[in-house]
Amino acid sequence: MLANIIYFIVFIILAFVLSIAVKAITRGVEAKQVIKDEKNLNFDKVSLSQNTDVINQLKELKDLYENGILNEDEFRKAKDKILK
Repeated sequence: MLANIIYFIVFIILAFVLSIAVKAITRGVEAKQVIKDEKNLNFDKVSLSQNTDVINQLKELKDLYENGILNEDEFRKAKDKILK
């Protein structure tokens, strides 16, 4: 009878330790996902600002071409340089 009580207590302790371990692992996975999402968000912000810069450069280049400051060959070379 005493052995059964000891086994039961050991089982309860083991279940408690396992539940704590599962909670810790779950928190770690969630934290990793949050960090990954934050990095993606920052990357999107950087990409958006870079795209805006490229668009502005292309608009300025188009204005130069339309005003006759650049010829067609110069326009193409500059555009290719911006887009690469």
